[in-house]
Amino acid sequence: MQTITSSVPTTTKPAARRRTDRSRLLVVGVATIAAASWWAVLVPVAGLTLDARQGGVLQHIGAPMIAISTAALAFAGWALLAILERFAIGARRAWTIVAVISCLMSLGSPLTGGIGIGAKLGLASFHLLVGAIVILGLRRTALSAVERCYEGNRAA
Repeated sequence: MQTITSSVPTTTKPAARRRTDRSRLLVVGVATIAAASWWAVLVPVAGLTLDARQGGVLQHIGAPMIAISTAALAFAGWALLAILERFAIGARRAWTIVAVISCLMSLGSPLTGGIGIGAKLGLASFHLLVGAIVILGLRRTALSAVERCYEGNRAA
C-alpha cells in the first residue's frame, strides 16, 4: 500500500491568536469614558447647556444619557461587526462603510434638534468623538477571513 501525503497544510494558524472580545469591550469602555469626559469639559467647565428638541419634547442632555447612549451605540456596532464577520467575506470593509455612513447621518439629529448654536456644535462633537473611537477601534479588532476560518475550525 502506498501512503499519500500532501504538502498543503490543513489549517492556517494566525501568527498570534487575537482577543477580540476583550479588545472590543475596551473600545466600548474607552468610548464611554471619552464621551463622559467630554461632557465634563463642555458642560461644567465651558458652561454649555446641552438641550435638544426631539419630537416636540425638550430634553436636557446630561452625563448619564451620554454614557448610556454611547455604550449602547458601541455595543450595537460590535454586534453588527460580529454578524458581518459570520456571514460576509469583506466584513471589515462592509462594517466600516456602514459605520461611517451611520455616523455622518447621525449628525442630522444634533444639528437640527439642538437648541442654540452651542448645543448644536456640542452635541455634534459627541457624535464625531464617539464615532471616531468606535469606528477606528472596532475596525482594528475585525477578524480577517483567515482568522475567521481558523476560529471556526477551532470551535468545530
